[in-house]
Amino acid sequence: MFVKNQRLRGQQLVRRYKKIYQIADEIDISEKMILKHWELEKRLAKQLRESTEDTRWNTFEKCYTELFLEIDWLNREIGTSDGTSPQKKYMVWPLLLGHDIEKIYEIGSGKGELINYLVNQGYTCKGTEITHERGKKHVPDHSRLSWGISDGVHFDQFEAKGNYDAVISNQVIERIHPDDLLAHLQSVWLILADDGKYIFTTPHKFIGPSDISKVFKCDKPLGMHLKEYSYIEIRELLMKSDFKRVKAVWNIPGKINRILNIPFKPYCSCLLCSYLCAIERIISFIPYQFIRRKATLVSRFIFFTPSIFIVAEK
Repeated sequence: MFVKNQRLRGQQLVRRYKKIYQIADEIDISEKMILKHWELEKRLAKQLRESTEDTRWNTFEKCYTELFLEIDWLNREIGTSDGTSPQKKYMVWPLLLGHDIEKIYEIGSGKGELINYLVNQGYTCKGTEITHERGKKHVPDHSRLSWGISDGVHFDQFEAKGNYDAVISNQVIERIHPDDLLAHLQSVWLILADDGKYIFTTPHKFIGPSDISKVFKCDKPLGMHLKEYSYIEIRELLMKSDFKRVKAVWNIPGKINRILNIPFKPYCSCLLCSYLCAIERIISFIPYQFIRRKATLVSRFIFFTPSIFIVAEK
């Protein structure tokens, strides 16, 4: 797989990188830094893909620790290019969680923006990461917030069964080894209480890649997004994991929502999920990735969202 535009260099590359990673203009990012990030992710992704079930956790922990130590600007509190606050960015999550939820478990908390926001909304939360380079070190202490480390797959080995009203993840499952995703979903089901919810987002494969490969205009993820999915694939795996209902979420587009700053209640239903799966089946007949991506972008006007957003109910 080759980069489509080999001459994407200099300030053009820097502008594209900052836009995709939402890095503010005043932050000093060089072409050399971007190329270092690109080569490192490709090397680490190869190690992740080649890991075995026995070596998986150790390999993932080692690779992600190396990534965030070497590419340290991804860990800096540098703000975003559009200045979006957590309040505006995550306002839809409490609307999906509802008032009956008490205990929340987050998978892959990153720099802790979402989990910190939910704690400040009154929820009791546990954040988790696979490496100590992310998570707790970025978030103030709070009486309703605890932290843990897990392998990102076998949560019932770290938590009591039926212990959480909701499990959440935000742009995480694309980083899990594809061989482990079914086990990941089954283990989430185990730690959820009766009628609990797994609420998550992940990049849509038809619009991707959404990792560093996007900076270099590749046709598929070559960085640490090991697999990007469709609604069809996700729904099938969730049903195999014994979730009773798989609902897709549609919300007012983010830019409009942030401008209005009004928490519109999102539309969430099994019917919408079936509709989006049907749209995917139609688009999948288009043979070329570029044309397929354009068709998917156009289909946003008929409720096709740029990321998969799911509420799976136990």
